[in-house]
Amino acid sequence: MLHIVNKSHTERNALASCLRLALDGQSLLLTEDGIYAATAAAAAESGIAAAARRLKIYVLLPDAQARGMAARLAPEVTGVDYAGFVDLVAGHSTNQSWL
Repeated sequence: MLHIVNKSHTERNALASCLRLALDGQSLLLTEDGIYAATAAAAAESGIAAAARRLKIYVLLPDAQARGMAARLAPEVTGVDYAGFVDLVAGHSTNQSWL
């Protein structure tokens, strides 16, 4: 399953709920304001650092670049472009958007 979170971890509990329910080996894509959770400064607080031991964590790079955070991403995350986003969605049999 591919989990998609687009809200900031400081404003909504979508990421926390996702991380609590996601199963080992699944994938998480952070988009829009969700990318802030994947910065090196926020990875521990947001839960991304711990989750990276059991989930594949991706960040939509155009969103990180638009927010000036592309150079500040945690080493545990993998950046993808729009084509990579499409590949992730197509490569997973199910997708869950967390609002």
